[in-house]
Amino acid sequence: MVSVHKYSIEENLPHKLGEYILQKQEDSLKNSQVFNVAISGGSLIDVLEKGLVDDPTIAPKIKWDKWNVYFVDERIVPLDHRDSNYCAFKDAVLDKLSVLPRVYPIDDSLVDAGSAAYEKIASEYEELLPKKLDLLLLGCGPDGHTCSLFPGDHHRYLIEETTKQVMWCHDSPKPPSDRITITLPVMEGAGAICFVTMGTSKQDAMHHIFDLKDTSMPCAVVNEHFDAKVSWFVDDLAFETVTTNL
Repeated sequence: MVSVHKYSIEENLPHKLGEYILQKQEDSLKNSQVFNVAISGGSLIDVLEKGLVDDPTIAPKIKWDKWNVYFVDERIVPLDHRDSNYCAFKDAVLDKLSVLPRVYPIDDSLVDAGSAAYEKIASEYEELLPKKLDLLLLGCGPDGHTCSLFPGDHHRYLIEETTKQVMWCHDSPKPPSDRITITLPVMEGAGAICFVTMGTSKQDAMHHIFDLKDTSMPCAVVNEHFDAKVSWFVDDLAFETVTTNL
């Protein structure tokens, strides 16, 4: 069953998420020399900054030298571009660390080379991924998308992919239009999946995902397929319209 952790505005969601990530780190390092994590962009990165870097009780326990950091999706832009998830993570987290994790960005030498190059960026990124990601840290858009897996027939090819682990997402409904994204096979092999969602703009999506089980939304598909290893960290504002007792 999907696990939901809901916090009021006054409570510290970043701290609780930090505790969750710390436990996943420790669990993984019992059996491995590394902790393989894949992250999304957007507001999640701000929460990671608060929960893993700024939190005085969590920060000293994060073993960054053991971390391998990947991206669940990335905009096909230069790494120093303001739309780059890598750039956002570097500014918010990496630049504040004295000990750095190993980070795996896309090859941005191909960002202006056209569709054939975008397919190559996706296939090369797939080759970088480990056999198993210990933790996926995901967001949820107001339309119920996660990673760059968008709802609707136009992007059905992404959510229905069963073989490729990383794909080129073209014509994204949100700019930039060209991205790469992990697919459901990566989620199937992952140790844990965690969504982080906040704010009133997510209320309609939360209602559709949790009350209506609306699998036209990719987040609901993830819940349905991988419920036993899915956790949600949400605030009261995002979950205000949800009526299902979780």
